[in-house]
Amino acid sequence: MFQPVLDDHLHLDPVNGRGAAAAKDFAAAGGTHLLVLNKPSWDLVGEVDEGEDFREAFELTCEVTREASDELEGRAWPVLGVHPALVSQLVDRGYDPEGARDLMQAGLDVAAEFVADGPALALKSGRPHYDVDDAVWAASNEVMRYAFELGAEVGSAVQLHTEGGEDFTEVVEWAEDAGLPRERVVKHYSSGPVEGPVPSVISRKDELRAAVESGEPFMMETDFIDDPDRPGAVLGPKTVPRRTRWLAEEGHEDALRTAHVETPARVYGIDTEETLEEPEDGGA
Repeated sequence: MFQPVLDDHLHLDPVNGRGAAAAKDFAAAGGTHLLVLNKPSWDLVGEVDEGEDFREAFELTCEVTREASDELEGRAWPVLGVHPALVSQLVDRGYDPEGARDLMQAGLDVAAEFVADGPALALKSGRPHYDVDDAVWAASNEVMRYAFELGAEVGSAVQLHTEGGEDFTEVVEWAEDAGLPRERVVKHYSSGPVEGPVPSVISRKDELRAAVESGEPFMMETDFIDDPDRPGAVLGPKTVPRRTRWLAEEGHEDALRTAHVETPARVYGIDTEETLEEPEDGGA
């Protein structure tokens, strides 16, 4: 099978889920590299009321990512940030949208420390994927734009959790205004090519066909959530290796090189071939 094999977005939950054991399944299926996104703060540490309250969730994610690296022929990297749906939880708890914005930006400040200091590879932000009122939408966009500022400051990509759709031209213009190149903005859970960011395509066959046929840069993901009550949701950890094998059998070696080598290098500055060839010490 084509190697390396990178899953650009999955979660490992060391508190409630399988943690690094899920990475072992990924490796057994042929996977070599992972980007591990922290679970939402409410899943790992409960309620938050200041930026420092996010630190434990980030530390837990970095630790489980180190454990995951030990299971891989390549390695795993943490991607850290504040889930955009937190804004609704905070408003429900009595925060006004501006207060929720400030707290979420403070959490991103902490995430950016982990990127600047080396354990984490990139940041995560975005805006709600469901309907919210205008004030919450505006606050969420301000949080996302702040993430772009931090990404530019620490020199990292930003993965986005947003509503569905194909045209995010305005969003990448905001990133560029903040000094972050558009090729360092990733649209998580894409259903194929998108306008503006680099798509991280959910690894279902139809969505992958659309990405391959576009001829544009893309990556592959499962958005595995590591929830014992929803095993295999959204897609299981073996999916990207299996879909990679399927695409190879379909003759799409060039597209696989795009997804697993060229695009990760362009977006994150990582070399998935070199890290596959050289032994790793498990650090992330």
